[in-house]
Amino acid sequence: MNRLEPLVLGIETSCDETGVGIVRGDRLLANVIASSMDEHARYGGVVPEVAARAHLEAIEPTLAAAVAEAGIRLDDVDAIAVTTGPGLSGALMVGVGAAKALAVALEKPIYAVNHLVGHVGADVVSEEPLEYPTIALLVSGGHTSLLVVRDLVGDVELLGETIDDAAGEAFDKVARVLGLPYPGGPQIDRAAVGGDPKAIRFPRGLSLPKDMAKHRYDFSFSGLKTAVARWVEAETDAGREVPVADVAASFREAVVDVLLTKAFAACADLGIPRLLLGGGVVANARVREEAARRAAIAGVTLRIPPLSLCTDNGAMIAALGAQLVMAGREPSSLDFGADSTLPVTDVLVH
Repeated sequence: MNRLEPLVLGIETSCDETGVGIVRGDRLLANVIASSMDEHARYGGVVPEVAARAHLEAIEPTLAAAVAEAGIRLDDVDAIAVTTGPGLSGALMVGVGAAKALAVALEKPIYAVNHLVGHVGADVVSEEPLEYPTIALLVSGGHTSLLVVRDLVGDVELLGETIDDAAGEAFDKVARVLGLPYPGGPQIDRAAVGGDPKAIRFPRGLSLPKDMAKHRYDFSFSGLKTAVARWVEAETDAGREVPVADVAASFREAVVDVLLTKAFAACADLGIPRLLLGGGVVANARVREEAARRAAIAGVTLRIPPLSLCTDNGAMIAALGAQLVMAGREPSSLDFGADSTLPVTDVLVH
């Protein structure tokens, strides 16, 4: 095996995107994503059974497209990497099964890796190498996590996470309250254009002094979602037209404020002047804009992977796999299974 610049194929099926990526060392060769988002839109959210079936249908053509894009043959790869968790159990099983089949058929080593750490790995294929330690804020439909990454392949610590709804779920639910379609993130973003982010002071969960003592780095968006629903209901009951742009902008500002206040607090508390953002919610324009503003003030180096690498994708899994190969880590056995609640401290499952 080439351990200096390994050619690694990564498979990601933790939620509603079937992703296959191929990297050579820290260079991205292919990143193909097949999304089943449209199939879930009619239900207003991701349906696990629908996601698993969509992965089954998409995995083979997505794999073929990635190999063609990279200009390689399957026999050329040095290793296979796959998301083993966390995520939806049925969806994960599809990717794990496909990766094991490839590993056996091609007689290649397999690396079962952590989805959340993979989001950090997405930055590896950027032009400049990622420096450690770094604080990482990962925000997606199913996860809101704050990490300190001292070593991508071996030392990842969870500082805090959501104790109820993830940020992405809150966007989806508030979009529904406002009569906007799924997925909520881009819809809220569009609806907020022209709105006043200070029009309505929605609550910032777990930000009061009493909360910060116990949950300094944890997140809660359930109360915010409820506050928006009650505000809209009160306006409707009073016969007033709901100012959708103002509500969307004010809600989005509350989410962004909580996310970034806690992330930059971690940078200051731990003396780490680096912050990496990852996950689909990072595609939100206001998140990126406000993060850049606060980073400049705090003297923090901000890293945001290209948007195509922020949402779930196979390239980030391939990149993490390649880093593990180059670090000389032993591959996984074929005994591992999908683990929907895999802790972020488990970078590699043997």
